[in-house]
This record gives sequence, structure tokens and C-alpha cells, in this order.
Amino acid sequence: MDKLGKAQSELLEMDEIASGKSFVHRLHPLAKLVVTIVYIIFVVSFDKYNFTGLVPMVLFPVFIYQLAGVPVSLCFKKLRYVLPLVLAVGIVNPFFDNVPMLHLGNMVITGGVLSMLTLMLKGVLSIMASFILVATTKIDAICAALRKIHVPDIIVTLILLTYRYVGVMISEVSIMNNAYKLRAPGQKGIHFSAWGSFLGQLFLRSMDRAEELYSSMQLRAFKGEFYYADVHPATISSYVYVVVSILFFALFRFVDVSNLFGSLII
Repeated sequence: MDKLGKAQSELLEMDEIASGKSFVHRLHPLAKLVVTIVYIIFVVSFDKYNFTGLVPMVLFPVFIYQLAGVPVSLCFKKLRYVLPLVLAVGIVNPFFDNVPMLHLGNMVITGGVLSMLTLMLKGVLSIMASFILVATTKIDAICAALRKIHVPDIIVTLILLTYRYVGVMISEVSIMNNAYKLRAPGQKGIHFSAWGSFLGQLFLRSMDRAEELYSSMQLRAFKGEFYYADVHPATISSYVYVVVSILFFALFRFVDVSNLFGSLII
């Protein structure tokens, strides 16, 4: 299978994963969306030097991944191209902040290194929380939840169409790539001289598909709302999930659990 086929299969795999039947999958999408947003807010609110205080926040996404039956490794596999960018956010901090903060034996950890590690962990945790939301909730349900919190319909529609059209575009590129290979057997890749016409044809085919998509949405009387989404009424478990999760976040945000646990062991 070529790269385009792998990309298309990965998108289909995400839809299959989001159709699961675990406890997390059955929760109301608005509850999962609110918990994800609150979690990210709590994570980014930690001080840039408070690495040890941030570490316990890892427990929540890891627990939810286990509860949903989604391997944690799947998150890093799917987001393998995004993670290097996230990890590079604070990579220059050690060069600008040389104030000693910790001493581990003969090794001195400066404020720059500590803030770099904290920023990296914040990015990874935010990505993990966002991924588990997408992995346990269909895109239509997420968009319906966004409309529930009054996100403008044009933004929600753009999110939906972008997500949906990625798969369509990959399919079109795959068809055109296979057609090119049939006309140029034995040639590796697309020749430089054909790039312009290839992109032009892709643009024209994309316009045709966009017109078909727009016509089908009009026939279904789409007005920026998501009444068709398969969203069940919120249950008691969804409310309990929100309350318990926020209490959990508040506990680890305002209580230094790491030092408390360390002092108890000592």
C-alpha cells in the first residue's frame, strides 16, 4: 500500500475507533468536550517551572485511554508528525535562562531546562487530551457539541468540511496518481514537468466535488446546525464524569500532590 492509501486507511480507522462502545464512547459529546477544554486550561495554567506539579496530570489521559480501550501508543503513532513541533516549542529556553534551579548530585538543572521540559509536557498532555476526544467522539457529534456552547456556525462548518474533505482530497490524489502511473510505467514519482498540470487537474476536480457537496448539503436543508448527529440525551454518568474530572483537575492544580506523596514515602 502506498502512502496515500495508508493515509486514507488511517482516516477510516479513526472513524471506526470513534464508533466504539466503551463507557467513554457512550458519554455525551458535550461532556467530553467540556472536560477536554477544562483539562487543557488547567494544564497550561501551571507555572513554567512547576514540572513536578504538572506530572500528576498525566494520570487523567492515561486513565481515560485505558477506560476507552484506546492504546496510548496509537495517539503518538497518529500524531507522529505533530509531536516534533510540539516538543520543539521550548527548545531554545536553556540558552536564555541559565539560572540554577535544581541540583541532582553533581548535575545542575537550570531554569531554562526546567521550563523547556514543562512546556514539552504541557504540549504532549494537551495533544493526548485532544486526541482521546476525537478518538471517542464522531466529528458530527463534536460539531454538535461546539454549537451547544455557541461557537459560531461558520467556524463549526469549516471544521466539519475540513475534516471530511481531507479524505475526499486524498482519494482524488490517489486516483490521479494511479492514472499517472499507468501512463508512465516504471517512472518513480511524478515528473517535475507534470506538476503544474497535476495540481491544476486536482484543483478542477476539487471544485467539482465541492459543488456536489454543496448541492447535497442544500438538498438536506443544512443551515449550520447538527440536528442529524447521533447524539443521545445526557445521562447521569455524563454529569458525574464532568464533576469528578474537574474536581480531579482542581486537586492536582492547587495541591502539590508530588511533594505530598514524596514526603509521605520518606
